[in-house]
Amino acid sequence: MTTDSSKVIPNNFIKDIILEDLSSKKHDKIMTRFPPEPNGYLHIGHAKSICINFGLAEEFNGLCNLRFDDTNPEKESIEYINSIKADVK
Repeated sequence: MTTDSSKVIPNNFIKDIILEDLSSKKHDKIMTRFPPEPNGYLHIGHAKSICINFGLAEEFNGLCNLRFDDTNPEKESIEYINSIKADVK
């Protein structure tokens, strides 16, 4: 079975939710967060989350917070904190 891709309209459900919340005044502005654990260097999954969270905040004139989770303090390191901060910039 084939489909005509020219008839497919892409949907971005996250943006749809944001637009609905902003237009209904449920929220005044968008606020997102990126909460890595500083127990290693960032990987491709983190890059996707950074693009989504910081990108949506920028697109909708909102804020994105870089907040470090500290659920495993024994493996955390200032080296990883500094590396993550530099990568996010």
